[in-house]
Amino acid sequence: MGTGHAPPSVRVEALGPLRLVVDDAPVEVPGPKRRAVLALLALAEGRVVTVDDLVDALWPSEVPESGRQALHNHVSRLRAHLGPAAARLERRHDGYRLQLEPEDLDVTRARALLSGARTARQRDPAGALALLREAHGLWRGPVLADLTDVVPIATAVEGIAQLRREVTDALVDTAVAAGRAEEVLNLAAASLAADPLREPSVLLLMRALAAAGQPPEALAVAREYRRRLAEETGLDPTPALGELERDVLTGAAGPAPARREAPARPSTRLFGREAQVGALHRLLASERLVTLVGPGGVGKTRVALEVARESDEAAVLLLAPVTDPAAIPHALAAALNLKVVRGDVLAACLAVLADRPGLLVVDNCEHLLDAVRDTVDAMLASCPRLTVLATSREPLGLAAEWVSRLAPLPLPRAGEEPSRVPSVELFLDRAGRVRPGHPPTPDELGTVADIVCRLDGMPLAIELAAGRLSTFSLTDLRNRLDRLLDLLGGGRPSGDARHRTLRATIEWSYQLLTDGERRLFRNLAVFVDGVGLETAERLAADLGLDGDPGSALARLVDASMIDARFGECGTRYHMLETLRAYGLDRLAAAGEDEAAAERMLRWAVELAGWLGDAMTTDREPEADAVLRRELANLREAWRLARGRGRLDEAVSMIVGLFPAIAYRDLIEIRAWAEELAADPALPAHPRAAAVLGTAAEATYHRGDYRRADRLSRAGLELARDKEGLWHCLTVLSNADLARGAYAEAVEHSIAASVVAERPRENLGLAALATAYAGDLEEARRLNDRGLAGAASPSMRSWSCYVAGEIESLAGRSEPAEQYYIRAIDLARTAGAPFLVGIATVGLVSVRGAAGHVPQALRGYREVIDYFARSGNWTHLWTTLRNLAALLRRLGDEEPAALIDAAADQAPDAPAVDRPPAAEPPPPVPVVDRAAILDAARQAIERHLTGS
Repeated sequence: MGTGHAPPSVRVEALGPLRLVVDDAPVEVPGPKRRAVLALLALAEGRVVTVDDLVDALWPSEVPESGRQALHNHVSRLRAHLGPAAARLERRHDGYRLQLEPEDLDVTRARALLSGARTARQRDPAGALALLREAHGLWRGPVLADLTDVVPIATAVEGIAQLRREVTDALVDTAVAAGRAEEVLNLAAASLAADPLREPSVLLLMRALAAAGQPPEALAVAREYRRRLAEETGLDPTPALGELERDVLTGAAGPAPARREAPARPSTRLFGREAQVGALHRLLASERLVTLVGPGGVGKTRVALEVARESDEAAVLLLAPVTDPAAIPHALAAALNLKVVRGDVLAACLAVLADRPGLLVVDNCEHLLDAVRDTVDAMLASCPRLTVLATSREPLGLAAEWVSRLAPLPLPRAGEEPSRVPSVELFLDRAGRVRPGHPPTPDELGTVADIVCRLDGMPLAIELAAGRLSTFSLTDLRNRLDRLLDLLGGGRPSGDARHRTLRATIEWSYQLLTDGERRLFRNLAVFVDGVGLETAERLAADLGLDGDPGSALARLVDASMIDARFGECGTRYHMLETLRAYGLDRLAAAGEDEAAAERMLRWAVELAGWLGDAMTTDREPEADAVLRRELANLREAWRLARGRGRLDEAVSMIVGLFPAIAYRDLIEIRAWAEELAADPALPAHPRAAAVLGTAAEATYHRGDYRRADRLSRAGLELARDKEGLWHCLTVLSNADLARGAYAEAVEHSIAASVVAERPRENLGLAALATAYAGDLEEARRLNDRGLAGAASPSMRSWSCYVAGEIESLAGRSEPAEQYYIRAIDLARTAGAPFLVGIATVGLVSVRGAAGHVPQALRGYREVIDYFARSGNWTHLWTTLRNLAALLRRLGDEEPAALIDAAADQAPDAPAVDRPPAAEPPPPVPVVDRAAILDAARQAIERHLTGS
């Protein structure tokens, strides 16, 4: 046997920040010029790079006199960095060559893995998939981001980007072919999001969705691509898209796996829970309520979601982001995709569920136990065909409840093959995502078995431990567990040893972070529903963390302390609920909870201010999306402000959210405004008038324009500035309009337009009142001025609606219809359903008058349902009166008379001008509003069906 030493190894990593590794030890290469030389030599993949080419790359504009000498100095320093492998950097007669084997450069390695996978795909799909996963895992971040000002490197980076696209495409394609499409759904979606006009990415995502049992989503991807391609390029897709759409429709797209192994949410495989999932299905076939009970981190949510995914009709109510018991009905409505903006939200949900068979999963009940118990009890009593699967750390305590306890994953036993044990399978799967490579050896499997046993088979603990393989070897990981993990102690006292084990595991991961990273983690825990990248980075900066905030976030993601989710609205960072609870405990222990509360209040105030400003500009659709995404966090901040008596912050939030209250059906925020208006401390606040005006707007949308009038006038008495005047005058003019006081409506609208900081709806309101008073020319002039200043989609929608009303009053049905349609389109773009509703009323009235009766009736049906849901009876009465006019033209006098009589008697119906009748109408008995709606709906259906 020889006694010589192995030659020194060299590895250059370019699929991310440039990295040099000599004999398995990272070597820092300082200076952008020297790093560029290393990158140029490495990317040549063993070819000679001439001195001239190197010089031109380093100094593209003008080579300094000392340029060649500087290059030689950089090469000399690189040899020093290579140390024992210095001979690898060879001097040739006209340049330099860095001798690298195929395994020494990750770019070459990725290319070889891709080639090998393509060769193996037909005979060994699983092996090809493993090769592609390894290749995809070689990318570590933005490629050579600090060196792309060097033109040859920038060119190489473009080629590497193409290589990554090829690897990603092959990985998705191979996974679909291997029946594992659900494992690559997120990857395929991210690939399309990176380049939305790239058709191969569209086709691959569609194939993956179809094979994963989601054909509607696949077809939705195709529709969105067609729309985007037409709008941005004016082109049509290739025939391949149409062919795939037909395959999806006929079920030919696939192949779909024989058994769906991964839930739609999340997309990772569920290990070792087949028996529990099957048992729950059997229980739910005979029991109305089953509660899955177990310690935090045991996997209750994952199992429940798998049951839901395999059920024919299932909805999922996620309670983790909900902290206020009063918000449970709103969260349930959102889970049912039900918009309820007025009245008893829970009653509306129960009405939807009453005769609907299916399963409702209620996840994470323990922090709202009493409220959840009452809600579930009401559902069981009112919805006889509904079954409920709840997850909680303790039973709900209902008589109908069947409690099923979820144990940790099975552990390896002596003489058993470890790789087939679910706890080991889970560890290996998560480890493979952190450190792709070859299958573990028997010794490594033994180490993994030891680790999962020490972690007591807890899924969350196993995932956290596997994530540490980005830093430690398996042996180091096991040894570190020995030192840092007290399996039966630590943390707050608990009778559940598994809970203490999980808490100790989280503590262990927490202690591996730097002081700054721990501080960031603690403060992120305040946000109940995650944060966006900008908020997270700003929080890191506000905490005074050293270095780049993005690096701290990346570290938390790598450590599995937070989860990064990528979507159309950007990156968002979430915490598992168990981790968030731990973070809040640590926040209190560090004495930072007061400061964190202050930061969250400041965040909410600034966000509300930004929303208020952005919603008056062309950024309104973006602001609408942000508002809806951050509603749970705003809810937490609101309760924080109210609970601490922070009047200034509560006022700033409500005033900033005025555009959301005015045009968006977010009943919670409207309730906040009315709550604040009733605060005894408010009258002394300098912005009290603006709050009262905002509360008046909320009240107006409840259909009580008389109370809106009173609140507005009370606000005017307190107004100290233009802001308060504008809010109160604007809502007062709405109330004037509703009661038929057109001259006052014009006066108040014009006065509001004078004090407005920027053009808003006021001139349009004045125009509308002027038109209703009969002066159409002056109305057009006012509205044209308003349209000229409209700076947001909702304001342009409003002006178009007013123009439609003017033309309708002038008897010009065709232009009126076009204005209404434009108003509806703009309102939908803005996310303003109230404007959609009122413009639809105008549209269907014009269509009915023009003889397009079926269209008009269908429109009335939709808009009546909308205003009935929102509870805005002021506008609902107007809609019903217009319907009555159409019914009368159709000869259907009875329901028309019933509607008109009820509207005339209703205190919240807008005033109308009618010519005096020759004879008084016959008396009509008073009926309740539900009966009026029933009569209207029955009349619509009768005329639509001809029955």
